[in-house]
Amino acid sequence: MIKKVLTLLLGLFIAYGVASAQEAQKSELQQRAEKSLKENKPTEARYNYIRAYEDYMNKGNSQAGTECGVKAVALYYGDNLYKEAFDLLSNIDQNIKGDPSSKAAQRYLTSKERYQMYMRMKRPASALDHLKAMENYANASGKDDVKNDFLYNKAIYHYTFGQTAQGNAVFKEMADKLTASKEYDKVDEVYKTLIANGRKSGNANMVANSYSNYIAWKDSAIAMKHADEVKALNKQIADHEATIADKDSSLTARQAAIVGLTVLAVALAAALVLGALVLMRFILLTRKQKKLIELANDSNALKAKFISNISAQMDPTLKKFDQSKPEVKALLDFNSHIQQLSDLENSDGTELEYEEIKLTEYCEGLMEEIRSKVKSDVNLTVNVPKMSATFYQPYVTHILKHLLENAAQYVAAEGTIWLEFKKRGAHTFQFLVANTGEPIPEEKRDDVFKPFLEIKDLTEGDGLGLPICKQMALKMKGDLEIDPKFTKGTRFILDLHS
Repeated sequence: MIKKVLTLLLGLFIAYGVASAQEAQKSELQQRAEKSLKENKPTEARYNYIRAYEDYMNKGNSQAGTECGVKAVALYYGDNLYKEAFDLLSNIDQNIKGDPSSKAAQRYLTSKERYQMYMRMKRPASALDHLKAMENYANASGKDDVKNDFLYNKAIYHYTFGQTAQGNAVFKEMADKLTASKEYDKVDEVYKTLIANGRKSGNANMVANSYSNYIAWKDSAIAMKHADEVKALNKQIADHEATIADKDSSLTARQAAIVGLTVLAVALAAALVLGALVLMRFILLTRKQKKLIELANDSNALKAKFISNISAQMDPTLKKFDQSKPEVKALLDFNSHIQQLSDLENSDGTELEYEEIKLTEYCEGLMEEIRSKVKSDVNLTVNVPKMSATFYQPYVTHILKHLLENAAQYVAAEGTIWLEFKKRGAHTFQFLVANTGEPIPEEKRDDVFKPFLEIKDLTEGDGLGLPICKQMALKMKGDLEIDPKFTKGTRFILDLHS
């Protein structure tokens, strides 16, 4: 009994360590996508899965990229966006890399998504074509889990289209393979999954046959389990008898065995107590860390409110000074930016009122506001479609005006400033602001969005403009980034969802 408890504790620690390591290996974008999916936000999850896919592929992690990509595909056709789903699958296939076995495993995933879409559309011939491709890729991968997954999907195909005998044969093949390797729990899980899928899809034939086969297998599995247990017990008894026979030559040997067992029992008991203490300490530390996090969040909220109050009280006093002086104007601007940051931090949970905006008039109006701030030889270009988009206008206007004013400041002589709009999906779109000139160095691109990074002369700017824009983008469930692929100057991308 003590040995079993120790084994269980050791298993828990190992499982926790493995889970933590696997979570740490996931990129921030993938974790963000999984969080959105758990919160039942499929559109946001799909957007983040696509970004995670692109990020992984750019970093050469083709396996993780493919896995994130096919999850985005499933979320596309879950909303009946089949064209977008097929287009994304084609893009994934073009970017798959690795050795032949790894490529086959990844192409199995993309073929499986096409198969599932054709199953959903009730097109058996097309589904069968991809099922055959899945078989080739599963065999080429050399992975048992991929081969078992193929057999499972093959059985689903037969059951779905009324081919009960073929479905039973395929499923029996898979169950026999797992049973032969004594993986009874996996077989049990597969049968239950098949029954659940049959109920979910309303396929009474699949449910009836699966349940019948499951009961038959359950009876045989119980008998095999008992046989394995009896066999193991008999071996254990035989081993003990051999040990006793070896030590039965004298009373001293028996006494030594008893003493040894007693010492072992004491050691196991001590190990159990130690394990319990370690576990208790871990639980207490976890609770303490949770309280510290809550305290830190409360402190940040109070700090933001305090700074906001101080800023509001300073504003009337500062306005009494001569605002034509650069130092006074810099202090007023800094105080206003501090107020904006504090307001953004205090606005958690605030519902934003989105409205539909006509893009052409809106964007041309913004560009017109900076015309007086640029030299006559600078070309101002607005490239937006004649359509409308839904977004929170106050934040978007603030961000775009700030980006355009920055562009006006840094654009090269005889250069160009662009304001563009691009639709990236059914519910995702982008505003892009770019200017020719010297680009922001790569090592500084992340720092421009961080507030209070360095102490500088306020008359030269407080460095809070872009951090405020970044916070506003995040409040709209979007993001603001510098495009690393743009080499003519600097281009900012504002990602949004409607």
